[in-house]
Amino acid sequence: MELLKRLSEAAGIPGYEARVRAIVSESLQGHVDSLEVDALGNLIAHKQGVGPVVVVAAHMDEIGFLVKHVDEKTGFLRIEPLGGFDPVTLVAQRVIVHTDSGDFIGCIGRKATHILSADERKKPLEIKDLAIDLGLPAETVCERVCIGDTVTLRQDFIEYGDVVSGKALDDRLGVYIAIEALKRAKNPMCDLYLVATTQEEVGVRGARVAGQALNPDIGIALDLTIAADTPGVPAESQITRLGKGVAIKIKDSASISHPGMVKAMKKLANEKGIPYQMEILPRGGTDAGALQMAHDGTAVITLSIPGRYVHSVIETVHKLDIEATINLLTAFLENAGQIDLTE
Repeated sequence: MELLKRLSEAAGIPGYEARVRAIVSESLQGHVDSLEVDALGNLIAHKQGVGPVVVVAAHMDEIGFLVKHVDEKTGFLRIEPLGGFDPVTLVAQRVIVHTDSGDFIGCIGRKATHILSADERKKPLEIKDLAIDLGLPAETVCERVCIGDTVTLRQDFIEYGDVVSGKALDDRLGVYIAIEALKRAKNPMCDLYLVATTQEEVGVRGARVAGQALNPDIGIALDLTIAADTPGVPAESQITRLGKGVAIKIKDSASISHPGMVKAMKKLANEKGIPYQMEILPRGGTDAGALQMAHDGTAVITLSIPGRYVHSVIETVHKLDIEATINLLTAFLENAGQIDLTE
């Protein structure tokens, strides 16, 4: 899990994924035939083979912020989000502000509950209400922090019980799984591209560019999905459950998985004894939505990893589900040349 820990704790908001890309590139050295970076920042790893062109995509970016205002009197920072946040999860969190002068630790705060008015207590919290405190004099902040500096949430990656937890598992975990499956697959029956994509959280932009460039026959996105198996959520709304295996996606709001790919994944999982569950996600999408529309169209599917508390700094995933996803992707790569998408 050391690689996953490094990926989780690295900083990389949409459009600024260089630190993550360096870790991925290092981990793939010696395991692929070529590594390239395109103009949008996608890392494209190619393992040459015979068979269908398969693109496995997982995004490097995490939700985060840009500094949009530095208060000259107080030194507090106002922020612009890149990606979807529930502001409630941000209060009292530590952050890192990444500047040309180095990284600065800060915190997101709001008024103490003791002095909130009755109206303020009732008002839904918005990101515009939040500010970052760097604990430095205003003049120092103004000298070192600029409009456009990036901000990431600060959180350690940990293992406890049967789970792992940390920030940016959406979708550094998908990247990790893609790397592990590529390394484990013996003689893949395909011409394989692993693409660590950029800017997924702001509109699957990296995958759209990569899909057009690579023109795959088959596209497989790896991403977290919602495991709402928590108190107060009825069974029909839980989407997936932790510890019940890899989720084979049927649809989300960005793509409908190719029926032949769904059938093939279920068949492989049953043959290999890999635990799985079926997923229908009412809101949200993955890189599959972009890959699906490349050139004349691509047969796509998303293999999802159930995660609790998605888009927070305590995203939580079961170790058995991680292993199940690696095993199913590995099995598919080893059998890709035999998949009949006309069924």
